[in-house]
Amino acid sequence: MAFWKKKEATPGDPNIPKKKKSVAREWLDAGLFAVVAATIIRTFFFEAYTIPTGSMEGTMLVNDYLFVSKLAYGPRVPMTPVALPLVHNTMPFIGGKSYTEAVSWKYRRIPGFGSVKRNDVVVFNFPSGDTVITEYPDQDYYTYVRAMGHDEVHSRFHVITRPVDKKENYIKRCVAVPGDILEIRNGITYINGAQGQIFPHSKITHLVTTNGAAPIVDENIEYVDRIDGAHYKYNLENCQVTQVQKATNVVSVVPYVELAPGVSPDQPFEWVFPHDTANFKWNRDNYGPLTIPKAGATVAITPQNIAIYRRIIRNFEGNTLDEKDGKIFINGKEANSYTFRMNYYWMMGDNRHNSLDSRYWGFVPEVHVVGKAWFVWLSYGEHGIRWKRLLHGIHSLEK
Repeated sequence: MAFWKKKEATPGDPNIPKKKKSVAREWLDAGLFAVVAATIIRTFFFEAYTIPTGSMEGTMLVNDYLFVSKLAYGPRVPMTPVALPLVHNTMPFIGGKSYTEAVSWKYRRIPGFGSVKRNDVVVFNFPSGDTVITEYPDQDYYTYVRAMGHDEVHSRFHVITRPVDKKENYIKRCVAVPGDILEIRNGITYINGAQGQIFPHSKITHLVTTNGAAPIVDENIEYVDRIDGAHYKYNLENCQVTQVQKATNVVSVVPYVELAPGVSPDQPFEWVFPHDTANFKWNRDNYGPLTIPKAGATVAITPQNIAIYRRIIRNFEGNTLDEKDGKIFINGKEANSYTFRMNYYWMMGDNRHNSLDSRYWGFVPEVHVVGKAWFVWLSYGEHGIRWKRLLHGIHSLEK
């Protein structure tokens, strides 16, 4: 008599049909894969960014949606890696931090295709954004402290701190790179003694003198104010100046700039970097000369110029800094010079009289650089989609 026994299943047996996943499980797996893939792409390749303000007009417009290349300068390895995916620094809907600082990594950057070049349009973390007034997240905390005092600000508002990679993202044009000597004369930027590149769509306020009536100009030209019956202020793109000059009742069109010396000591909201009105009589239109710090370069430091380097030494490069009896102490030792460990950049908006930029808060450290503005994939205004801007690279929009 023959006896047989059913073969028992063994793990991994190819003859055993696999249990089919439920629809819910398939959707969950697909969702997790999509989040992981999107996070990797956003961190190491490119990221979507929206132009929130008019500081880069008219090159970039409010509600331009663009991609920022992380590969252009090399993707930065996350320094605050434990965070809600695809969210920058604030929890959607409920508010609060979207990250934890329980795990913190030091700054590292994977090699990219190049480095920040002069006149690149760059996205970076706001250097003064390490401390934030939650009631006014778009305002500069340090400006409020200068105007109101530290104790008053902390008693009236809720103040939080943020790590470097969770500071707000800004977009500006890099007008000076490490080692450059920057100067602004009557609103015109000079780099190493030569006039900087002027872009057709960059803006500055102009004084328009007429024969007694407001000039009739294109609706796209930004009217600012009427001084009197014959003088008007317009915020003009460089390419619009000639158009206004041709208006029949226009006598002259000249830049409307602030002359030296700088702003009054009792107007802290108007102070420009380094916020030392005793030693630096600068303003937004007449500024410098100022040398942009370069890694390995050494500068003399004195009580008269320490305001320029204070945040670099203490906040960006992690030293202790004390100033006593006219002397400067770095890491407990008296110092009369300092050698920079990082490169720094000078960023300015193309809308020069409507831009909170390096003239007000100083240098951008290399560790804060996020990526290079690449191209606009969507743009819309009050009249709908701006079709002529779609899928245009930043350099083509500059022309």
